[in-house]
Amino acid sequence: MSLMIEWGPVILALLAAGLFAGFAAGLFGIGGGFVVVPAMVALLPLLGGARAEDTHVAIGTSFATIVITSLRSTLSHAKRGAVDFAILRSWAPWIIAGVGIGVLLASRMTGMTLTIIFACGVALMAVNFLIPKLARRQISDTMPTGAARAGIAGGLGLFSSLLGIGGGTVAVIVMTLCGRTIHRAIATAAGFGFLIAVPGTIGWMLIGLGKPGLPVGSVGYVNLLGAGVITSMSILTAPLGVAAAHALPAEPLKRVFGLYLLFIAGLMLQRALH
Repeated sequence: MSLMIEWGPVILALLAAGLFAGFAAGLFGIGGGFVVVPAMVALLPLLGGARAEDTHVAIGTSFATIVITSLRSTLSHAKRGAVDFAILRSWAPWIIAGVGIGVLLASRMTGMTLTIIFACGVALMAVNFLIPKLARRQISDTMPTGAARAGIAGGLGLFSSLLGIGGGTVAVIVMTLCGRTIHRAIATAAGFGFLIAVPGTIGWMLIGLGKPGLPVGSVGYVNLLGAGVITSMSILTAPLGVAAAHALPAEPLKRVFGLYLLFIAGLMLQRALH
C-alpha cells in the first residue's frame, strides 16, 4: 500500500503527460518531446538517481515515446492520404546520420549544457507557434535536393537529437516554404519524428549503458517505466490530435502552445542556472 501511495502521483503525472504529448503530436505533427522532456525532468527525482543525469534520461526517454506516438500519428494521417512518403524516403539517410552525430555530441555534454540547449531550442520553436505567418511565405515549388537536402535533413536530425524532439516543427516550416499545404506538411512531419526517434532511442540507450546513478527502470539513458506509461496514453490521443488538425482552425491553438513553450523554456533555463 505504501508503495502505491509513493508511486501513485508519479504514475498519474506521467499519464497526463502522455495524454498531452499524444494530442500535440497529432495536432501539430510534432513528436511530443516538448511535453515529455520537461515532464520527465520534473518527475525523475522521484524515481531516484543522480540529478546530473536527469536531462540525459529525459531526452532519451522522450525519444522512446516518440517512436510509438509518431508512428501512430503517421498511420492516422496516412489513412487520410496526407503523408508524402517520397519525401520521407529521400530525407531518411541524412536525418539518421544527423541523429547519430547529435547523440555522439550529447554524450560529451553535461546535463546543464543539454538543459540550456533545450531551453534555447524550445524558445526558438515558440516563435513559430506564436507568429505562424513567418513560416508561410513560399519560396519554392519543390523540396530541396542534393547538398541542400543533405544539410537541412542532417541539421534537423542533429538538432532534434540534442533536444529529444521529433523535429516536426522545423519539418513543417521547410515543407510549407517549399509549397506543401499545411495539412500535408503536418502529416509528413509526423513521419520525420519516427525517422528521428528510432536511431535516437538506440543511440541514447548505448551512450548511457553502464552509467552510475540512473533512475530505476532505466536502460542506458532511456527510462522504460516512464516511456511505457507515457506511451500508453499518447497512442490513444494522437489520433484525436490528427482529427483536430483536419477539422479545427489551428491558429488559436498554435498561439496557446507557443505560450506553453515559452513557459517551459523559462523553467528549464532557470533549472540549468540554479
